[in-house]
Formats: sequence, structure tokens, C-alpha cells
Amino acid sequence: MAVGIQGNLPRNNPNEANWVNRLFQASENLEHQELKFILHRKLLERVNLELLATIDTESAREDLRVILSRLVDEEKTPLSMLEKERVTQEVLDEVFGLGPLEPLLQDRTISDILVTTPYLVVVERNGRLERTSVQFKDNAHLLRIIEKIVSRVGRRVDESSPMVDARLPDGSRVNAIIPPLAVDGPLLSIRRFGRAPLTPDKLVANHSVTPEMMELLKACVRARLNMVISGGTGSGKTTLLNALSSFIPETERIVTIEDAAELQLNQWHVARLETRPPNVEGKGAIRQRELVINALRMRPDRIVVGETRGEEAIDMLQAMNTGHDGSLTTIHANTPRDGLGRLEVMVGMANANMGMRAIRQQIASAVDLFVQVSRMSDGTRRITHITECVGMEGEQVTTQDLYNFIKTGISQDGRVLGRFQPTGVRPRFYERLVASGIRLPASVFETVMEIS
Repeated sequence: MAVGIQGNLPRNNPNEANWVNRLFQASENLEHQELKFILHRKLLERVNLELLATIDTESAREDLRVILSRLVDEEKTPLSMLEKERVTQEVLDEVFGLGPLEPLLQDRTISDILVTTPYLVVVERNGRLERTSVQFKDNAHLLRIIEKIVSRVGRRVDESSPMVDARLPDGSRVNAIIPPLAVDGPLLSIRRFGRAPLTPDKLVANHSVTPEMMELLKACVRARLNMVISGGTGSGKTTLLNALSSFIPETERIVTIEDAAELQLNQWHVARLETRPPNVEGKGAIRQRELVINALRMRPDRIVVGETRGEEAIDMLQAMNTGHDGSLTTIHANTPRDGLGRLEVMVGMANANMGMRAIRQQIASAVDLFVQVSRMSDGTRRITHITECVGMEGEQVTTQDLYNFIKTGISQDGRVLGRFQPTGVRPRFYERLVASGIRLPASVFETVMEIS
């Protein structure tokens, strides 16, 4: 049949030739997936996987590799040595890992894995999206991998609870949504985090921030200023939060609160809290607000909320106002001013009877600094604003920028050009820095850095 199709192709029509090549590749991939699942089923028939779970993983993997090699040799499908090794490795990934996703998870250059359909897996590498050749057999196969991920952290995903947030052992954030909410089949998104979080020095080396700006942020953390990191999705808020938390002294007790635990703090005295979704009966959910309230009873020196997104905002602000200086959190916002507006809305969600002026007074007295992070069109992440929250003036919360990133253009190779521009304003909180024994040189508020 293939010969007949190819023979009927016009030699001068490359589009039809490409279509047939894709057809052959799809057929070959389908046969490969079918073989892999046949071997997987035969392996389950011959091996007690529950018993293997009690054995050292490496020993179990090697034992299964030997058994799989025999099963592959028994198959009538003609395979080369390379193909045998490939199918063996993929079956092992199905047993011990996350199936087709394992090679992507081993690639440290990948920052995001996005599964849109079983046959479309896209990754982000160096800030750019790339389509991969990775495929699942079908929707059921993809759903099994999702269930495997969420069950490891005690969560579930089914028709009654079709959305779930989870995490991988390396701290990577996972979001999954399945039918009936996902129209074309299960959707899976994995936000990768490196084995070692980016340090402040690496952020400076990547031109995400200038040395002077990082020196200012370090001083603010050491002086126990309350900071809100704002930015869009994938802008690097959590990465910056991890980096800034490294400046917290080892002598302080830190309590972290997250929806899905992903922060990687290096201090030795860290108490980590994580929300809990409702059970099958729809009961037993523990939200961030309850955890923030409970954290106040845990004698924290600092409270770090991975992301403030709802009613917990009021409790976070009250904690900042009642002796828990130096707290850190992130919010979704496009500018520091938008961040102020979002905080107002979230506090209003918690207490609808609270007047706008009272809400703004809470924010103005609690938050000392907004740090805005943005993802540029070339995939780089940069701090675009360091903004001081000055106080109230009439009915409005007043702010002043200390640093801005000013975009000046795009280079021929697509890189974003610009400069980190200080405003020359000395912050009102400078006296607090001095009172904490920190004196910054004048160059911190004056040095311009060009990105070319």
C-alpha cells in the first residue's frame, strides 16, 4: 500500500510528499506505542511490582531490564538493537517514572512542559516554546500519568474534582485539568525548578537585576522590610522569592505557606505548610487563610506566603502589622500600582464591610516595598520596578519608584535592549536601614546599567 501511494505521488509536489512522510511517521509511532504497552502488560503478568517496591530502586530496575530484554526477544516484531534498548527504557519509565515525560524531566534546560493533547507535548527552553516528538498512546495513558503524579502527594483527580495542583519530588509545580472541564482530553502543565534554586549572584549574572539593585534588596530583607513581589505568570516571582529569602539570617524561624510546596529555602529552621484540597465528600479543605492564621501561633520570625491570591491577604497584612516584620509574598500583577489594586480587592473579598480607606491604610502601613518582575519578549526575566510604598495621601496610597527598567528596542537577533535606570530618589525607609546597621553607598541609588 505504501509503495502504491508513493508511486502515485507527483514528483514536483513536495507538500504531498511531506504529508505521506508524516503519515508513515504517525503509523510507525502508533506501532511503537502498541508494542510498548504489550510489553508492559506482559511484564505486569510476570512480576510482582508490589514486592519490587520494597527493593532498592536501582536493583529493581536492573532486574526488570533483564526480564524486559527477554520479552523483547520473544516478540515477532523485528527490532534493531537501538530500538530494543529504546523500548526497554520506555517501559522502565512507565513502571518507575512518568512514562514519556521522563526524558523531558531529565533535561535541565527545559523550564516548562505543556501537554495539550496526548499527541502534542510542548516545552519551554531558554524562554521559547518548542514542539517535541514525545507522545502518549491516548487520553487514558495521559490520565494514568496524571493520577500517578497527584497520588504521590496525597491528592486526587476525577470527575468530581477535575482540577488539581501538585508537585514532583524535585519541587516542580504541576497543574492538571481533565474532562469534563478539558474539552479535548486531559491537560497537564509542569513548571520546572532547578535542583538548586537560582542564587542572587546568578540573577545578577543573567542581567535580571543589577548588583546595586540586589544590594538594595538584600539590605531591605536584612532590615526586615515587608516586601511584595508582583509579576505575571512565568515571570520568575517564585525564583526571586527564593533568592531574596537566602538573605534571611539563619537565626530566625521561618514559616512558609503554599498551595503546592515549591519554595526551596536553604535555612535550617524552616516550617513548611501546604494547603489541603477537599476530600471525596467535599469536606476537609484547608485553605491558605487558615494556615496564615495558624502560622501566627507558631512563633515565626518571618512568614513567607508563596502566593497571595485570595482572602488570606487580610491576615497576611495584619501579620505584617503586628510584629512579623520582614514577611515576603508574591501576587499576580502587571505593575506595582496594579498590585496595590489587587491587594485592595483581595482584602475586600475577606471583609466586605471594611471601608476602602481602612483597607488602604492597612496596605500602606503593612507593605514597605513592591518588586515587579516581568518576562521579556525574548524569554528573559528582569526586575522592572523597585517601588516604595510611602503611605497615605488623602484617600490614596502613595508610592515612589526607586528603580525602573526602560526598554529601548530589540536587537537583530531578537534580544530585548534597555537599561536599569535609578530615579535618584532616596527611600523614606532608609532611616530604618541605618537603624539596622546598614549603610548603602550613594552609587546604589545612582548607577545606570545598559543591556545591549
